[in-house]
Amino acid sequence: MQLNSPKSIGILLGTLYGIFMRLFVELVNAYNLGSLVSISFMFLVPVAIGYIRIHFEYNESKALTKRQMITIAWQPIFVFLFVSVITLLEGSICVAMALPAFMFFASIGGLLAGFVRKRKIKKANSSLLSIALLPILLSPIEVNFLHLSKTYEVTNSIAINAPINVVWQQLANVSDIKPQEVPFSLTQLIGVPKPLKASMNASGIGAVRTSTWQKGVVFKEVITDWQPNKQMHYRFDIDPDAIPDDALDKHVKLGGEYFSPLYGGYELSEDKGGNTILTLKTTVQDNTNFGVYSRIWGEVIFQDFHHSLLTLMKNRAEKSLIAVISHN
Repeated sequence: MQLNSPKSIGILLGTLYGIFMRLFVELVNAYNLGSLVSISFMFLVPVAIGYIRIHFEYNESKALTKRQMITIAWQPIFVFLFVSVITLLEGSICVAMALPAFMFFASIGGLLAGFVRKRKIKKANSSLLSIALLPILLSPIEVNFLHLSKTYEVTNSIAINAPINVVWQQLANVSDIKPQEVPFSLTQLIGVPKPLKASMNASGIGAVRTSTWQKGVVFKEVITDWQPNKQMHYRFDIDPDAIPDDALDKHVKLGGEYFSPLYGGYELSEDKGGNTILTLKTTVQDNTNFGVYSRIWGEVIFQDFHHSLLTLMKNRAEKSLIAVISHN
């Protein structure tokens, strides 16, 4: 592939456009004129990147199929995100969360460019410029006038072969968690720290449960409802400034500007077979404008985290019961 070929130019310009927009939005964010966590950047920038790629590819291959337009448009996306990671512009968590959206909307941009070029619409270069400028023009409007904050609850349950009182003993204080006790998960794969332990300074309403994760992440849970062998509810008390910058990407930092768990809690019940049903709930506030897309990621991440914690509680409670029975 020659560096001066339309294919190379499309990849290069698409990548450079992405990097420019990443730096530009970061700069104007200080003046409340743009945000990386916005529809303009997350959805419209990849449309422009895909459009740029296919616009120049068409100079060389005028018989592009729709499938080719969809997939070729991904090339500068991959290069842009790779450069963002190695230059530390973005962390692995943000890149993993952005990748599906970037690929989808780049494909839309590629199809749009193919539509324009195949119909030999006059001033194709003007169309390219308009698509490239659209995120810049719309970003200030979105940041200042569009606010789609929402709150939702994520709930998961697990059946545990142990009495309720045995399971309850596992909840308040969680001693050092060994790596093998937490199942491998998607959140670990994309770089989210794993829980290490939790401890309470007292029991009852008003007590504080301190959770410690890898990478120096520490936050508190203030008990709001305490009913032994029935339920333990809490509100999160998270100081985002106390969480190390390299622990979580700043755009998804716990208690940060965009994502924040508000409330949580464990509830216990018994099924007909005598097993304990342990339920973990977390109420999450989402301050992005991404709608269904951010909701899906929120559900995936918190359900994944819930699964790890519930599995830990199940294994410890059942082992504790076996140890008691064996001792007797």
